[in-house]
Amino acid sequence: MQVTETLSDGLKRGFTVVVPAADIESRRAKRLAELGKTVRLAGFRPGHVPAAVVKQRYGGAVTAEVLEESVNQATQQVLEDRGLRSALQPKVEVVSMEEAKGLEFKVELELLPEIALPDFGSIALTRLKAEPPAEVIDRALNEIAARQRKMEDIEETRPAVTGEFLMVDFVGSIDGTPFPGGAATDLDIEVGGSGFIPGFTEQMEGMAPGDVRTISVTFPESYGVPDLAGKAASFEITAKKLKRAVLPPIDETLAEGLGFDGGMDELRKAIAAQAQREYDSMSRMRIKRELLDALSERASFPVPPTMVEGEFSQIWQRLEADRKEGKLDEDDKGKDEATLQAEYRAIAERRVRLGLLLSEIGRSNGITVTPDELTRAMRAEAGRYPGQEQKVLEFFRKNPQAADSLRGPIFEEKVVDYVLELAQITDSMVTPEELARDPGVPEAITGAGQAAVAEESAGQTAGAEG
Repeated sequence: MQVTETLSDGLKRGFTVVVPAADIESRRAKRLAELGKTVRLAGFRPGHVPAAVVKQRYGGAVTAEVLEESVNQATQQVLEDRGLRSALQPKVEVVSMEEAKGLEFKVELELLPEIALPDFGSIALTRLKAEPPAEVIDRALNEIAARQRKMEDIEETRPAVTGEFLMVDFVGSIDGTPFPGGAATDLDIEVGGSGFIPGFTEQMEGMAPGDVRTISVTFPESYGVPDLAGKAASFEITAKKLKRAVLPPIDETLAEGLGFDGGMDELRKAIAAQAQREYDSMSRMRIKRELLDALSERASFPVPPTMVEGEFSQIWQRLEADRKEGKLDEDDKGKDEATLQAEYRAIAERRVRLGLLLSEIGRSNGITVTPDELTRAMRAEAGRYPGQEQKVLEFFRKNPQAADSLRGPIFEEKVVDYVLELAQITDSMVTPEELARDPGVPEAITGAGQAAVAEESAGQTAGAEG
């Protein structure tokens, strides 16, 4: 095999490769011979089809198969011989295939950069921690009691006040035409309560059983039904009964009714444990952001332009979708196109660089995602679709690429754990409110990086927190 380097520019490399005709012919003859032993043709016994007939019938397909195999193997050999690691799939162009000269093709690729790992022990981080105070547990108990409430009719006929409930029928319309999902019967609604279109329940105040009232509201721009979002609507409401919510006492009976045989002590401990898990999750997200910021400051290697372009493309598509739906961030609304593109391209480059660094950390230290970890992730994902768990698991089994999309986040978390073990961590107790005041949480590996990070054992990845 003859290899000539044609391009060496930063991380870009190009080669012209010639595979001798004898090698191509040898592979083709071997493949045709193998095929002749198994092919079945009318008029011939299995394994006794003449070589000339096999060649005539299957020669074209075998030649195409051999050429593809030769290109792939030759490309891989070029990389291995030179100790190169491709960032993405190499671009291959066949120049010629002649019986006398053999196969000639061009291959162009972008390399993964040489990455010097930072001194993890020099990274100093503060981990904020919080514990649930008594008032948080008390508030949760009140919310639990509210969910166990029972409705009691108010026999007195009088106007409803905020906090009371009206059992109503209503019909909603836009421009005089009822719309799907806009009607209900015998629905208990808290006057002035939440959970409805802004202004809906507030306008029910003062209604008494037997009253009919038409109220006007406007659906939020972000409403989940696009056909209704941002539109003005009117609702004709008929009040039928006045009710009050009766909350159960917060006592042993409430706890035991919820399945806590240990009574209030067990219920309070369960609430505290749940709150602690939430605080620990917030703490984890904060220190992960700090760690990624610290790693970003220590990463100065060049990144493959095509990876950056792929990451930027996905970011920009999301931004365009948000802009179309009126969901663009307030900070971005006043910026011109050039400014936005420059800022988000910088974010894309940061993500790619961090992704490559995380991947190299994992590769260098033998960090991998085990089959058991991937299986647990698939089961957890399937659990998000009650009643369809088996279908989801079967989908993952039949689509390895979909299963690999779960591999990236697992790998990322394991690498983060590894670095945190080596970094200098100082714990600081704060209030839950201080812990919640987070400037941002790290994004999981996204976009083009998801597929690439699944190949962490090869050091290929392309994205992390922005």
